Amino acid sequence: MSRKTPIKANTGPARPANPAKPREEDLYAPVKSLLEGQGYEVKGEIGAVDVMAMRGDDPPVIVELKTGFSLTLFHQGIDRQAVTDHVYIAVPYLGTKQFLGALKSNLKLCRRLGLGLITVRLRDGHTQIHLDPGPYQPRISKPKQTRLLKEFAKLEGDPNTGGQVRRGIMTAYRQDAMRLQVHLAQCGPMKAADLAKATGIARAQKIMADNHYGWFERVSRGIYGLSPRGSAANSQDNSDYNDIISNT
Repeated sequence: MSRKTPIKANTGPARPANPAKPREEDLYAPVKSLLEGQGYEVKGEIGAVDVMAMRGDDPPVIVELKTGFSLTLFHQGIDRQAVTDHVYIAVPYLGTKQFLGALKSNLKLCRRLGLGLITVRLRDGHTQIHLDPGPYQPRISKPKQTRLLKEFAKLEGDPNTGGQVRRGIMTAYRQDAMRLQVHLAQCGPMKAADLAKATGIARAQKIMADNHYGWFERVSRGIYGLSPRGSAANSQDNSDYNDIISNT
């Protein structure tokens, strides 16, 4: 199938099921209508397959139906690839923010697995092909790779435990901000350029101007000191970060 082919809506009898509680079989008529509109003969429940379609000498098309994204659905799709390369998964289209987020993520997964993806709007049977099956060629994102490599290089030591929640994560940015905070506590307000030279933190002025943690304040043009919050934070026990600030 191709996404360029006009999408067909289900024009059959009204579906009596409650759309709030969809069933897998509620997806069948719209998906069948979509395939038949492209010249396929369609049959349901052939062996372990939910939907199977044939068109002349073309390879078979298989569609697995589920009421939502799940690991089981992807397992089934992968299993069907032993029969044909033309395997789709189909789920109801909900239109909620949560669903759209899941759709975006699962499109990436489908693309990596070589699976196609169809959604069905159950209130009117409208079907949409979001992705056709096809081989996946991984592409490295150079910008993302560069950001990670820079963060790895700038982060001193190994202050985080892999798997911990994002809150409380020590980043290279936070380490730099802490060094500036400690230096200002020791030396008092300074010119940003002098502070950058003293600490070796080239982005000192930007960190203090952005003031992400609320630790800094501009005393006068180009001169920064600690805010009351910065002074209070500096007086707290920073024993967990002794290795970080010892190089200041």
